[in-house]
Amino acid sequence: MVQVIVNAGQNGLEYDRAALSRALADLPPNAPIVILIHGYKYAPGTEGHCPHRTILAERAPRRNWKVISWPRHLGIGGRAEGLVIAFGWNAIGSIWQAYRNAGDAGRALAGLIATLDRPVHMLGHSLGARVALSATAHAPAGRIGRLVLIAGAELRSRARAAMASPAGRLADVLNVTSGENAVFDLMLEAVMGFRGRALGAGLPGLAGWTDLPVDTPATRARLARFGYRIGAPSRKICHWSLYLRPGLFPLYAAVIRGDLPFAWLGEPTHSRAHLLPFAWNTSS
Repeated sequence: MVQVIVNAGQNGLEYDRAALSRALADLPPNAPIVILIHGYKYAPGTEGHCPHRTILAERAPRRNWKVISWPRHLGIGGRAEGLVIAFGWNAIGSIWQAYRNAGDAGRALAGLIATLDRPVHMLGHSLGARVALSATAHAPAGRIGRLVLIAGAELRSRARAAMASPAGRLADVLNVTSGENAVFDLMLEAVMGFRGRALGAGLPGLAGWTDLPVDTPATRARLARFGYRIGAPSRKICHWSLYLRPGLFPLYAAVIRGDLPFAWLGEPTHSRAHLLPFAWNTSS
């Protein structure tokens, strides 16, 4: 696996520029770039909360039931399959602070995305979904490919605005939801002064956007017909089940690779991946 760590610091992005340049130079023309973005309560370099030693690590220790290795479970291996960017940002402190930081981190990430030679995919959990949408809102047209947002901690109004941006109009988004996260959706709506609904309510009818409620038997039955067997909810309330539940990471990996068309997953208005000015070889 080719993986580069990028962090949003107080003075901009912090990363090994030589390592990223080498990784990009070695990357095959059709191989995707995948950015993984953590959520609340993580911060790079913070003892016990560093994402690069836990969920974004290639070999995450299982000292906590909420920690699994996202890169390993995505199964993205070797240069031919793409480059993984593990993106860290400061999500420690009050939810208000973390929410503001997520927007700032997304804008900084958009600056890096603008320098890359192909569109990127992003997978973000919780406030990581806000980071991904903020990056989309500020990225140049054609630089965002597929977004997988899991238990996204963002308001629908902000998501609509991101999708109306030059990059958003060419992006495809999979919004993965579950009733297990309803309490956390309500908490976000309360923190935001009940100025709108959270992403858990879905955005039906928005072009390029697909809602996937994986807590429903109908959704899991449809996915099983395509060969993706998703475990049923095991808790009534859980903010982390959408990356812990069996079968979900193979599904996310298939979406990122382009093996699973968005049209199979839900009822989007239409998918516009074919309009991107760069294409991926999804057969390899």
